[in-house]
Amino acid sequence: MRITRIETFLVPPRWLLCRVETDDGVVGWGEPVVEGRAETVRAAVGELSDLLIGEDPTPVEHHWQRLTKAAFYRGGPVLSSAVAGLDQALWDIAGKRLGVPVHQLLGGPVRDRVRVYGWVGGDDPAELADAVSARVESGLTAVKMNASGVMGRSATVREIDAIVDRLAQVRDVLGPDRDVAVDFHGRFNAATARRVLPLLEPLRPMFAEEPLLPEYGHLLPDIVRCSPVPIATGERLYSRTDFLPALQAGIAVAQPDLSHAGGISEVRRIASLAETFDAVLAPHCPLGPVALAASLQVAFATPNFLIQEQSIGIHYNKDAEMLDYVVDAGVFAFPDGNIHRTDAPGLGVEVDEDAVRRADRVGHRWRPPVWSHEDGSFAEW
Repeated sequence: MRITRIETFLVPPRWLLCRVETDDGVVGWGEPVVEGRAETVRAAVGELSDLLIGEDPTPVEHHWQRLTKAAFYRGGPVLSSAVAGLDQALWDIAGKRLGVPVHQLLGGPVRDRVRVYGWVGGDDPAELADAVSARVESGLTAVKMNASGVMGRSATVREIDAIVDRLAQVRDVLGPDRDVAVDFHGRFNAATARRVLPLLEPLRPMFAEEPLLPEYGHLLPDIVRCSPVPIATGERLYSRTDFLPALQAGIAVAQPDLSHAGGISEVRRIASLAETFDAVLAPHCPLGPVALAASLQVAFATPNFLIQEQSIGIHYNKDAEMLDYVVDAGVFAFPDGNIHRTDAPGLGVEVDEDAVRRADRVGHRWRPPVWSHEDGSFAEW
């Protein structure tokens, strides 16, 4: 078996898929993308493909090592995301070739279902409460929300009160038997994060995500010490070495993205590293169907797994939806707030190749919203 062709597809609303084909007809799919930089990652996949064309796809670990370490310049979001998508596709081929799901190749399942959560938008508390109600009606038992809309990095009293009020509205809708996570998106400075986190504890959020920008990771120990709320981070960390300082700082939840942090191979290792710090895994995934399928395979085989993000119905999904690109949407159903394990081979999802090729003819140029604070610094989206 040899790899004969690698293709990429730029599909709305903001994703990039890759297709790896072998000479005996086995095809693997991956999702290599950085949101807002899809064309850049596409170019990186094309460059890395030179290392795979003509090769046996079977030694996945050998390919991962070569893709990540065979050049002088390594790492970063673009290269790590390109590797991630190719790695997913190689695992997909391995599972399909053997007729088993990828989680069997990772040591076998440790659970038969994966709890998932969905995003809710809305800056107005009443609007937010309606969005949460809709998510609950869809079957979800957990949601994630932004801590705030646009605000200053150093929050005013009014802004801090508004953060607490927003979470209180959501807690009222959810009640005591469902969960909410709060995403800071690195929008605040460290001083504001230290002030806000203790105020949220009476509302019992599952975790507070990215209270700081990743470049201020050296301040994480102080944030963890002051916070009674579990701290989560990791969507902008791309390797075990990136995660080590965060875990040493005491984060409770590691959030690598299967399409950013080196794919299945590296996220599996990040999960094992997190377990040595008594931290749990909650992979970041506001992306497409292949990224979610890869995340689920890791979740089924990971003991220290907490919950999985998924993007069905997310506010970013304009002009297309995640389920538009799969043959059987039922594999992602969550009637009880959980996606249930199947024994379908590979990543467990059948990509609708015709739909993907049609979508690629349209393509996209999705870019994140940009705004700046009064001090001239730029806010996180």
